[in-house]
This record gives sequence, structure tokens and C-alpha cells, in this order.
Amino acid sequence: MKKINSIACMLFMAAAAVGLASCENDNINPYDYTNNPTDSVPNHGSTNVVKTQLAEYPIGSIVWTRDTTLSESVEIPVGTSLYIEPGVTVTCKADVQVPIEIVVLGNLYCMGTAERPVVFTADNQKPAAWGGIICGYNAQEVVLSHVEVAYAGATPTESSASFQNKLFKTTIDGGVPAFHFCNVNGRFAMAHCFFHDNYNDQTYFTGGNGVIVNNIFADSGNAADGGEAINVKAGCKLDVANNLIYNACTNAFKLSNAGNSETIPLTEMTVYNNTVVDCGWRRSKNKKGGSVWVEKAAKPVFVNNLICDSRYGLKQPKQDGADLEHSRLTPNYYYASTAIGVEQMANGAALGLWFATDRRSAEPGQLNPLFERFEQNPLMDINCEDDRTDHGAPLPFSTEWSFKLQLGSPALTGGVTDFSPHPPAHAQHHRQPDRDLSHGGRGRRGCGRHRHRPAGQPHEPAVDERRRRVPARSGARHRL
Repeated sequence: MKKINSIACMLFMAAAAVGLASCENDNINPYDYTNNPTDSVPNHGSTNVVKTQLAEYPIGSIVWTRDTTLSESVEIPVGTSLYIEPGVTVTCKADVQVPIEIVVLGNLYCMGTAERPVVFTADNQKPAAWGGIICGYNAQEVVLSHVEVAYAGATPTESSASFQNKLFKTTIDGGVPAFHFCNVNGRFAMAHCFFHDNYNDQTYFTGGNGVIVNNIFADSGNAADGGEAINVKAGCKLDVANNLIYNACTNAFKLSNAGNSETIPLTEMTVYNNTVVDCGWRRSKNKKGGSVWVEKAAKPVFVNNLICDSRYGLKQPKQDGADLEHSRLTPNYYYASTAIGVEQMANGAALGLWFATDRRSAEPGQLNPLFERFEQNPLMDINCEDDRTDHGAPLPFSTEWSFKLQLGSPALTGGVTDFSPHPPAHAQHHRQPDRDLSHGGRGRRGCGRHRHRPAGQPHEPAVDERRRRVPARSGARHRL
């Protein structure tokens, strides 16, 4: 029997080694870390070691070993760790008065595997059916390994767990993200996860030290409120690598230092070897839609990323943009299959940030990265402004696609290796950028002699396993 305390620690370190509602409103909830200490907190979990058929969990644990249906929100109290074992499906009921949320005030470990992922879904399988996983200011550690998160993004009420705990935003003006982390002193790891069909932002970070690696973010946001795949504010130290982002409503990445204060430091992040496809097409009128948005003195390292058929490229507001003196924003690879795509990537295009070391299509179809298996909408229109595929919207994401590059792809050359991933404390464990990471048809190639191998074939959870019916569970919001 494995000891889960060792497993959780190793998982976090391994992930570290590899490296929310309406996005128009940055009303980030302030927090006084000085007067809210996170040590000496009470233990609300087990008083003894917890043993299951799979593992042994430390004192203070709560363990979910089987599928469950939630008809109410769940709070993980301060001082408590919830472990969810491989293969567990958590189904949130959509027809409830207060949208269901998983509010993490303690710690959360979702311990899925490639063959048996942990799944968070909704009984009606529609976007905005439930809230999301909202991690509080005392959440010390969160690990999502091989986790599927789908159909989240519901708008909270004044009775919602996130609002009652004053998390995410101070006003109710839209849906919550599928995943939110806000403790500048906490840490998280998100690896080999599959986020899809979430109504607002897939992820939203207002603090935390973490890694976001080898994930898929697909079909995010809505035409009315938008939605980023990865939305970053101040207070973060992040390593973001080898992710696939497909069909994000507003941007694949929104990188910002909004919310910086005496207690919330400026964000540091390294973003590399990511693949962005078909993003920004629903937000053309307000010019926010695109691939990467940098603002409010953000100073990321953003290199070796492959961006295909997305509106614009790297862009910023005319005022209050990136800290260009301390940023590194090139080289990256930009491909356009249409004339309008080429036009929006031209020198002098509105809002665009271009560098001589970038590679860009000079005419439609030039520099095709040659994905192994991918079906682009033949009517694709990056300015279509609606969800209809007959008007040019991207096709729904398919797990049969593979974004691994074919031999001879022009995107296999031109990358750099002279940068340092975050967090630097784990550099001795880091998969160096020039190392071949491909494996089992799902890996990515580093950016040494080759540029990178973008997100490969996604993990393929069996449909019948992901969508199986589970027994009902009843009650109002409760603390574990």
C-alpha cells in the first residue's frame, strides 16, 4: 500500500519540475495576508491515518473513493485535505437554486491517471451547469493530475460558497472560472488535465506558485462575456509549458499584473512550448479577442509558442501594456491560413507586438505547421462573432485529433533554449527545453535544435467511463 503523503509530494514536485467570470471586469477581491495567517490552523479532517484499497493517507485527510453526485456546494475547511482517487467522477446537478461549487479553503489533491482520470462534470452536460473549483486565500496546496473539468462557469448568488467566503470578486457580475487560485503564498500543480466546454475563463490566477503543464484547454468562453483559457493577474510565479489551447473565446492567454500591491507582488512567469489554435474569433468588435493579451506592466518570458489561425498574435492595449524593457516576447511562430489572418499579423497592425525574430505567414497557408491529425473548419472566419460553424466558427474539439508535428514541419526549427523556467528552486528536476519529450504519441518536443513539438494527442478517457451515471447524493452546502 502506497503512502499518499509521499505520492502527493512527488506529484507536486514532478509537476513543478516540468516546469473567471466576465474577463472585462478586473474587480479582484483584495486580501490582507498580514492579518490572515495560514499556520496553526485547525484540523477538520481525520484524526487518524486513512487507509483505502489504493493508498494510505495522512492525518487530517478526507478521501473520496467512488463516484458521487453533488446537489450542493462543498467546502474543504482550513486545515483539511481532500484526496480524490483515480477514476472518480464527481457529477454536479444543474437544476439547483444555488450553483454547485467546490470551494477549497484547505488542500485538494485530485490523483487521476491517464487510464483513470478524475472527472468533474454536470448531469446535463451543458456549459455553466455548475460553478467551478474555487481555491481560497488559505489554500496551501492543490494538485490536479489527469483531471477533466467540464461544463463549469455558472454565475454565483449571494448564497454561493465563493461569495460567502469573499473569493474571486467582490461583486456578482458574471460566472466563476472553472478553476481559480488566489493564495500568493500557496502552490499548485496542474498536469495532464483536460478542461473543456466551460462557460467563462478556464483558469484564473490572482496569486500562487505553480506549474501548468501538458494540459488541454478546449472550447472555452461565451460570445457575450468572453473567456480566457489562462488568465493571470498579480501575485503569481508560474511555469506554463506544453499546453494545447483550442477555441478560446477571447484569448488563449491574458497576462497581467492587475492587483499588484504591497502584499501582492508582481507576477513572474515563463510561458513556452504551448500551441494555440483558433482563438479569439468571437471577440473581434471590442478588439480584445486574439491569442495573447499582455497588459498592466506584465513582464513574462513568452517564447517558442506556436499560434495558428488565431486573431492577431501577441497584443496589448495602447495604454498600460507590457513592461517591454523587462519582458522577453520572442521568438514565436504565427501561422495563418486565410488572407485576413495574414493581414492582422502584418507589421503595423492594430495592437500587435511583432519582432524580427518571430516567424509569421506572409501569405495564406505559408509555414503550415503540419499537424498529424486536425480538421480545420473549411469556412473558418476568425472574425465571425458567433458560435455557428456555418458562419466560420471552429469545429468542436475532438479527442481524435493529434497536434504532434509531422516530419518536415517548418515549426521544428528556430527555437531558443537560453531562458529559465519557473520555479527556479526545482531547476535540477526540470526537463530541459532542448530535450525530446515525445512519448507514446502524446508528447511534445523541446525547443533545442527543434522549435518544439506542440501538444500531442490528448489523453482519451473513454466516453462511457466519463459519462456514466452515478448514484445521487442530497443535502445543502456542507463542510467536509
